[in-house]
Amino acid sequence: MQKYICRSEQETAVAAKEFANTLKPGDIVAFTGGAGKTTFTRYSCEALDCKDDVSSPTFALVHCYRAKIPVYHFDMYRINTFDDLYSTGFFDYLDTGAVLMIEWSENVMEFLPEGMIKINIERIGDNEREITIERSAEE
Repeated sequence: MQKYICRSEQETAVAAKEFANTLKPGDIVAFTGGAGKTTFTRYSCEALDCKDDVSSPTFALVHCYRAKIPVYHFDMYRINTFDDLYSTGFFDYLDTGAVLMIEWSENVMEFLPEGMIKINIERIGDNEREITIERSAEE
């Protein structure tokens, strides 16, 4: 497990870029916790040489970013059941070789495949976040 205390967006950028350099095609990243998930995703994508604008997929449910490893960025805020998740087409993305970054994963955690990377972001101050990255034991 890795833990970062980030006191600024710049420190979050450093943590996200360091993390992104460990990503492999097919990795699934499940975000939980408070503010900072899209920011972490944006800087991770930047480290993967993404030239697309990274924004929250709240209304679109999924955004695709072109990078050295393609990234699909999901928002599961309004998704709560297996049928909801299935209707998004989520399972079709699993075999694409892309990295899947899933915000609000706690809403669908029981339906996600094993072996995911869990990232929890907790607000511990006005501009301070604790970011915990936990990889499954099978890696």
